[in-house]
Amino acid sequence: MNSTTPPTPWMPETTPIPRRTSMGLTSDSFQSVRFASPHRLLEVDRLMTLAASVGAAGAHGGMTQIDFDWARRVRRMKDELDMYVEVQTFLPREGEDPSVFEHAVKVAREAGASSLRVVCLLGRRYEMFDSREAWLQAVEGFHRQIRTALPIVEKHRMRLGIENHKDWRVDQQVELLRQYSSEYLGVSLDTGNNLSLLDDPEETVEKLAPWTFNVHFKDIALEEHTTGFYMSEVPLGEGILDLKRMVTAIRTARPDVHFSLEMITRDPLNVPCLTDRYWATFDDVNGSALARTLTRIRTQRPKKPLPSIRGMTNEQRFAYEVELVTRSIDYAVAELGL
Repeated sequence: MNSTTPPTPWMPETTPIPRRTSMGLTSDSFQSVRFASPHRLLEVDRLMTLAASVGAAGAHGGMTQIDFDWARRVRRMKDELDMYVEVQTFLPREGEDPSVFEHAVKVAREAGASSLRVVCLLGRRYEMFDSREAWLQAVEGFHRQIRTALPIVEKHRMRLGIENHKDWRVDQQVELLRQYSSEYLGVSLDTGNNLSLLDDPEETVEKLAPWTFNVHFKDIALEEHTTGFYMSEVPLGEGILDLKRMVTAIRTARPDVHFSLEMITRDPLNVPCLTDRYWATFDDVNGSALARTLTRIRTQRPKKPLPSIRGMTNEQRFAYEVELVTRSIDYAVAELGL
């Protein structure tokens, strides 16, 4: 069944292949398609088509047509392809009528979504704030948004996962989850993001696993530079993460959770952890966390140059994305049982 969303003009036509993996895909695995959209979102219906073309099992993506006709078309497509669907949406915005968020929840449920993913911060903490006070003021706003969202998702029995999105350090996020203590509030667990906050990634996964509703599954490579390090998603098995340990932790705590591959093909991200501005918002990071991270960077150097899309056309970037996604699936099937 074809996507309900108009095609991207430059993208080659895709053809379904037999199912290869229990993993699905996140929308950021195909940023060339996502960023070509007027909304800069990759809708779950189009993502299901892409997932089927690489033998993946589900779609963890966005929605732009927030209406029930679209939702019913997505559910039919989901059922025909025998895929899971998880929907990325937004927390209630400050000053917005809560009914807007509630409508999105109801549409996602009608589409067959098993869980939602939201973020508190759209950017990166160390880039967006230059003082501890500014960060704490933002945190107050996050709590207001969560308090608005929680009774709505509880009413509709829809699991809401807050991603660890380069904002909360792991112990802060655990504290947040314990504070609200709701079976419908949990984590959209990204296996690599907390490296940017100098958390240990394997410990991050183990601490957040009991609250996990959905997974952005990735591997990461790091490369040192004069003011910090570069951080890049790489194909599974080609980075520094102990993926087997992570899969075991998640499967033990949440046996039914879906793993969605997030192989983001982009230029490396800069984490300026040796600058004063980077540290401005933190009061819970000490020298041992920095030393641990730098030691890992220096002892687990990349096996090959970090991926880059500099100078690529959309068509070239899409082909590169397909290559790296396929390599990740090959590894997940052969080495991780996914």
